[in-house]
Amino acid sequence: MALAYSKQTIEIREIILRKKPGSMLYYSPKGTVPILVLKSSKRDTRVIEESLEIMIWAIEQNDPDGWWPENLTQQDEIKQLIKLCDDVFKTHLDHYKYADRHPEQSAAHYRQLGEVFLSRLDRRLSKTTYLCGQYLSLADMAIFPFIRQFAHVDKTWFEKSAYKYLQAWLDQHLKSEIFIAVMKKYAPWQDVDQTILFP
Repeated sequence: MALAYSKQTIEIREIILRKKPGSMLYYSPKGTVPILVLKSSKRDTRVIEESLEIMIWAIEQNDPDGWWPENLTQQDEIKQLIKLCDDVFKTHLDHYKYADRHPEQSAAHYRQLGEVFLSRLDRRLSKTTYLCGQYLSLADMAIFPFIRQFAHVDKTWFEKSAYKYLQAWLDQHLKSEIFIAVMKKYAPWQDVDQTILFP
């Protein structure tokens, strides 16, 4: 979404993680997605391997609607909220989503841990349109995909939950033009010749 928003021209390569092409592993030996490969020449290549870092790179190129505000206090607020999502909430989300891999506790237990973050977001959204004020920011776009994942683990539960402001915020993003545009399906990428590491 950040790449589309910032109007960056990119080549998208859809990856099947159980069948990673050699060109992907060449640029990212750890084999995780997403990866952004920036090539200005054969000798000058930069690889960005984290979602948030890719988003930041994109809005550094072009930020027409001010996802990253100039106000330093607002910047700190955005950073703190994203950090809380990344450092704490994502762990609870992974345990809730894949509870069978973490049998130490029940899925309901992991969901309750995640609800601490949901409650925090819902309280914020009861006062403002977006997570950090009246305007869309990097915080909304960085956190939205993880709330979407959490909601989809048990959609019936989420829709019946008390998080009405968060539900409305999520629904708004799910119906947004930018989300619908980037959710296009692509055929999986295959290297023409697996022995060639440079795509």
